[in-house]
Amino acid sequence: MRISDEDYLWFTGRALDGMAAILAELGDDRANRRPPLPAANTPYAIVTHCLGVLEFWVGSLVAGRTVVRDRAAEFTASGPVGALVERVAAAKERLRADLAVADPAAPLRAPVPVKYADTPAGRSQGGALQHVYEELAQHHGQLELTRDLLR
Repeated sequence: MRISDEDYLWFTGRALDGMAAILAELGDDRANRRPPLPAANTPYAIVTHCLGVLEFWVGSLVAGRTVVRDRAAEFTASGPVGALVERVAAAKERLRADLAVADPAAPLRAPVPVKYADTPAGRSQGGALQHVYEELAQHHGQLELTRDLLR
């Protein structure tokens, strides 16, 4: 079974649009605050991390683009919400373009992190795309809870 590109974009778009709406609702101050939990991330960092996930897993592993990622820096990122919401919109457009060259049954176009090598996420482009949706959905839920704690 293969999901269409449009259906995949609908699901990922719901998660990304939901994240952008939460950022806009929180505003610059609260989006850059950590909730009072051990090792919690700011909403800004959570969304920045999700954009890193998209770039690496889809941009590099599926589309074969050269991607330089500083994963650790994603979790310390901060800044104005408006610019990050614009980055989310641009990432959605890039995802559409990257899907146009994806072959779900094909192997990945770049080396996968070792911990994923023997998993479905690390065996095919389709597995990597499913992993991306998994991450976006999980982090969207995390962001909803984080927002509720910061209200």
